Amino acid sequence: MVAKNELAELIWHNGRFIKWADATIHVMSHVVHYGTSVFEGIRCYNTPQGPAVFRLEDHIQRLFNSAKIYRMVPEEYSVDDIIHACAESVKVNHFTECYIRPVIFRGLGEFGVNPFNCPIQTYIVTWHWGKYLGEEALEQGVDVMVSSWKRFSPDTLPSLAKAGANYMNSQLIKMEAITNGYAEGIALDSYGFVSEGSGENLFLISKGVAYTPPLSASILPGITRDSVIAILKEIGIPVREQMIPREMLYIADEVFFTGTAAEITPIRSIDRITIGSGKRGPITKRLQEEFFKIVSGQREDKFDWLFFIK
Repeated sequence: MVAKNELAELIWHNGRFIKWADATIHVMSHVVHYGTSVFEGIRCYNTPQGPAVFRLEDHIQRLFNSAKIYRMVPEEYSVDDIIHACAESVKVNHFTECYIRPVIFRGLGEFGVNPFNCPIQTYIVTWHWGKYLGEEALEQGVDVMVSSWKRFSPDTLPSLAKAGANYMNSQLIKMEAITNGYAEGIALDSYGFVSEGSGENLFLISKGVAYTPPLSASILPGITRDSVIAILKEIGIPVREQMIPREMLYIADEVFFTGTAAEITPIRSIDRITIGSGKRGPITKRLQEEFFKIVSGQREDKFDWLFFIK
């Protein structure tokens, strides 16, 4: 539950700011019945130079890519327009750090599966959101399971789109994990290879090499995933994007999740099999240190990932 004082006072909607309580939609909106939404999750961090949004342009470009796949790009706004609106949303709500959720969806119009006559609505919501899997998880790790629910086949739903409908699959994975006493679930793809968590990408470390599933394993092209690959290369760890059999998870030296919400979260056990020493591994720890130094403004941002709110 998010406390009221952690919510934004104002929400950006189709070019203007409205009060939080006024950001409502009709029950007959197309998105309610058919899941026609695409969205992003973005973090703004507090730094000595002021609030800084992590990889804002990359997130908004992915938002527009998702919208293009589903033929719902808001033609009246450009990528730069939404970047500016995200920055303004942080500024007008006086946040020093926050979570940013731009969302594009089909609103109230013609009823039925055909979405074309339903108007496209664009919102940007901000609020303060802590560590997704818990503050202690970043150091102690989490216990997870391999889910009985698979990711969708590549000829069913496009995994490259961050669409609301995709997260019905994620909810099944997450609920199954929680019901069985785990913090999170790992899904396999339709061929039985490792895909990703319910809302996170996944890496494993084996004999000094980092492995992560490729885009063809029905994964979302994660922004944090891409950042971790860059940091791994910077610190001299080889990276291989390849199909990963399930059993490789159990015998890995380290396994961790990546994502905007989860950031870099170590996994200490999978299906009650201890991973490595059962605690955060040295490479995971090093990645966390380098990542948090960048987003907190404590080291040079040579990747140009931070968008400062002036």
